[in-house]
Amino acid sequence: MSATTRITVTLPSDQVAELKKITDNVSGYVAEAVARQIRHRLLIDELQRYQDESGTFTQEELTDARARLFDAADVTEDTAV
Repeated sequence: MSATTRITVTLPSDQVAELKKITDNVSGYVAEAVARQIRHRLLIDELQRYQDESGTFTQEELTDARARLFDAADVTEDTAV
């Protein structure tokens, strides 16, 4: 188990009420949400680094990536990634 640090977070009361409906482990839920956001940020940074080194993704590359991500052969340009 990794080391932990106790912090205090202030959230709107309505969000806390909804959160408690979802889980009885608020700390775990928040930790997973933070981990997901960190992974998302790292992915964005890596994709930007790749484009800086290799050029902007082509429409064909983006369409192929969307198809692979969403497991669909007929993904349109309107599909948000």
